[in-house]
Amino acid sequence: MGLSRTARYYRDNPKAKEKRLEYQRRYNKSRKQIKRRVDNNRENRRFGTYGNHDNKDVSHKGDEIVLEAQSKNRASKTNTPGDRRARGEKGKGRKNKGNTGGN
Repeated sequence: MGLSRTARYYRDNPKAKEKRLEYQRRYNKSRKQIKRRVDNNRENRRFGTYGNHDNKDVSHKGDEIVLEAQSKNRASKTNTPGDRRARGEKGKGRKNKGNTGGN
């Protein structure tokens, strides 16, 4: 299994990689992100999964907090507000731009 498209892009474009890392450094030390990280670590400790390498994360499912495999939780883009906005409402996706079969 090779590198993802994103990984290849940043490997081949060091200026873009540095720009992204700079943004991440600023974002990760913002008050909002620090609070989120502290809250998530607290929940991981409460569930007894913090630092024990069991490959589990706490995950927010609706109003519940549950344990979920890290791979599933970190790969899930359907539960992020940005993803829901990007997808829009059901039925409002890409329209068929091909042959309409008419005149």
